[in-house]
Amino acid sequence: MRGDLEWGSIPKLVRSAAELYGEREAVVEGRTRVSYAELGERVERAAAACMASGVEPGDRVAVWAPNTLDWIVSALGAVTAGAVLVPLNTRFKGGEAAYVLQRSRAKLLFVTGTFLGTSYVASLRRAEVDLPHLEQVVVLADSAPEDFRTWKDFLAGGDGISSAQVRTRADAIDSSAPSDIVFTSGTTGRPKGAVITHAQTLRCYDVWSELAGLREGDRYLIVNPFFHTFGYKAGIIACLTRGATMVPQPVFNVDTVLANIASERISVLPGPPTLHQSLLDHPARDAHDLSALRLVVTGAAVVPLRLVERLRNELHIATVLTAYGLSEASGIVTMCRRGDAPETIASTSGRAIPGTEVRVLAGTGEPGEVLVRGHNVMQGYFEDPDETAEAVDADGWLHTGDVGVLDPQGNLRITDRIKDMFIVGGFNAYPAEIEQLLGLHPDVADVAVIGVPDPRLGEVGRAYAVRRRASTLTADDLIAWARREMANYKVPREVEFVTELPRNASGKVLKTELRSRAGG
Repeated sequence: MRGDLEWGSIPKLVRSAAELYGEREAVVEGRTRVSYAELGERVERAAAACMASGVEPGDRVAVWAPNTLDWIVSALGAVTAGAVLVPLNTRFKGGEAAYVLQRSRAKLLFVTGTFLGTSYVASLRRAEVDLPHLEQVVVLADSAPEDFRTWKDFLAGGDGISSAQVRTRADAIDSSAPSDIVFTSGTTGRPKGAVITHAQTLRCYDVWSELAGLREGDRYLIVNPFFHTFGYKAGIIACLTRGATMVPQPVFNVDTVLANIASERISVLPGPPTLHQSLLDHPARDAHDLSALRLVVTGAAVVPLRLVERLRNELHIATVLTAYGLSEASGIVTMCRRGDAPETIASTSGRAIPGTEVRVLAGTGEPGEVLVRGHNVMQGYFEDPDETAEAVDADGWLHTGDVGVLDPQGNLRITDRIKDMFIVGGFNAYPAEIEQLLGLHPDVADVAVIGVPDPRLGEVGRAYAVRRRASTLTADDLIAWARREMANYKVPREVEFVTELPRNASGKVLKTELRSRAGG
């Protein structure tokens, strides 16, 4: 293993990769092909621009954009200038993004122009949230509103900062300094920011790369969103550690995935099971040359044994692995090993990664809450000591809120979620947060949300709502309203109106009854 011992910080990793892999392709985006040496230069220029715009070590810099070369350069540039990266979910609506910007006190925001027909700038303006700490907004496009800057203009602003100044700033970053804050919703319904350091990021994704078998020359299609640890760290950071080529894909579309695999000779394709299932079942699959694929890493939901077998037998993929992680543990807790039996890969998420411990608060083979301790556990929630103390106990054990079973070999199988979270096509959906948003509808008096099985997405939300008196609100009305107010994966696919929600003596909603009613 190399990790934090060799590089010390993400900026030093970027510089090392530029020197080590030089003319090897680092990023492919359509016709644009950027070598590792050129990527290093672009990141340095972005860092200079951040410094010129007043970014100081420890300042938070947010990125709200899809998977693109500009995301990679702006994010790594900010981190090289000593900033703490705050990735924003591209599915957020303006109000959701504004909350994270406000909570993190982000000083600078890099935002996409129009994406999937939505102007993120306009969405942010409509949120009408006071953001006194946000000094600059840079639009990753050729044009921007008067009070914002274009990407080109922003980069030009750094021309007066020398390479030596950038390097001095980067070299001053301590490995124990925060590298990013990943906001994740909790049972309170309000997102909390998990603080992760440079050393943790580097060590964890050196381990990930080692266990997965990622190697120099691999060509990695990154469909997992960069705002997610799986996309940013198991994608960008992992590629930097090994000299693999990144091929970012902004939107999951199976036709585009197939075309990219064939044209770019993709060898590595991590992603949720739904991605691989769509690939296998596509009617035009055989028209594409998928022979370069050799490594798949999946997780985030139940993985059918049949899926593992089909990936190996139909696509001849040598390595198919499953893993389990959460933002509070740097995105990685357990992982299968190459050589594990297909049954182990399909039915478990593997064993604890090196240097960490996993416990289940029950006997071997019995379900209990999953606890994690080791170098992967977050420093805490950003400026939230109470929530941190609730999540990480005095002995350093992170209480994940997930229920699992450990087999005698130490393989972990996740069986339930204490926190009620459910997973929609690889995205974590938190009922408390969705309920809070649905409760803002003027005709909703009470509401509860559960996850129910879905053949395509794994799980989707079902809402049980109580109408206000005299309301004629319909399920279609509420779903349409929800689509305007929250990210699509959070929107309940079904709404059932009830006269009242089942509650216990203390007033807590009995979700077990709702699940029973839903047949789950």
